[in-house]
Amino acid sequence: MLKYSYPKVKIGIELNPDMKSILKYMIPSLLTAGALILILETITLVAAKAPLTGAVIFVYHRFGENDVPSTNIRLEQFEAHLEELKNGSYTVLDLPTIAKMMIDGEPLPDRTIAITIDDAYSSVFFEAFPRLQEAGFPFTVFVATDLLDSGGGGRYMTWDQIRQLRDAGVTIGAHTAGHEHLAAIDEEEVIRTLERSKGSFKRELGEVPALFAYPYGEMSLKVKKIIQDQGFLMAFGQHSGVAEAGLDLFYQPRFALNENYGALSRFRLAANSLPMGARDIVPREKTLIQNPPSFGFTIDSSVKSINQLNCFASHESTPARLERLGERRFEVRLNTPFPPGRGRFNCTARTEDNRWRWFGEQFYIPRP
Repeated sequence: MLKYSYPKVKIGIELNPDMKSILKYMIPSLLTAGALILILETITLVAAKAPLTGAVIFVYHRFGENDVPSTNIRLEQFEAHLEELKNGSYTVLDLPTIAKMMIDGEPLPDRTIAITIDDAYSSVFFEAFPRLQEAGFPFTVFVATDLLDSGGGGRYMTWDQIRQLRDAGVTIGAHTAGHEHLAAIDEEEVIRTLERSKGSFKRELGEVPALFAYPYGEMSLKVKKIIQDQGFLMAFGQHSGVAEAGLDLFYQPRFALNENYGALSRFRLAANSLPMGARDIVPREKTLIQNPPSFGFTIDSSVKSINQLNCFASHESTPARLERLGERRFEVRLNTPFPPGRGRFNCTARTEDNRWRWFGEQFYIPRP
């Protein structure tokens, strides 16, 4: 599994390459305790200036299919989103570039945005594609291959249309074959749907995608390991939050947009959000064994504004109770269990410049 962690500054632990080079020449000639303290103070100052960067990744499904509002974005909403991205201080990058920068530990520009679309509905080709082309924005389509292998039936794109997107520079990602609830099926069935998907991609496109998106955003540790073993570089869920290298590379967040959550005000709020820097997140297992979960995380020391932190659970109308352990550890306590299906946490903290740090988690809750 590819891993990356930000440079840590303390004796005996990794330093970034620039500081290693500096120390190589400084330490032999500076032998006094005072000089060593000066070196370490210099390291601390350099590290303190390193920003915590990330990317806001949006996920859409349908465009202008107003009879299914839960997965649809109205065309006037989508056009307003594109105008915001064109006129605001955003950097819209393709998802493979963002993934590579995160894996390599390169800082991302402030307000980096990626556009992704799941399921390859026909409205992607007829409505989203021309608008995104006109705007000049790259995007990624995650394809569940069975839906195309069966001919699409007019509801989904065809392989010819997928090839047109690919030839125009659109990134094609994997989304299983049958769009299964992966956390609810056995491991052999997970492997079968992934292998079937890979076979379709090889036959129709000549290659297998490097990026994967979990159907419904549902993941378990067993499923994640299979995705890693299949050779994908990065994988994405459907929980809100800012993607960043310090989070699990195989469960990166995306902001889901539909008619109810597609207002321009919410889009702008999410597009301007910042990483929370959540670390040591528990539980690691996203298919709940204990419900309600003992959910907690530590906020990275590079994040300064954490006094206005609030967390909300998707099934409760009031903020969850926070227990602060020490300076940076937070435990989130619920009054009631999540109902079966999908449950989410959203944690936000306002910054001094009136932006929001945003971190979310999604859990799959099996039926009893």
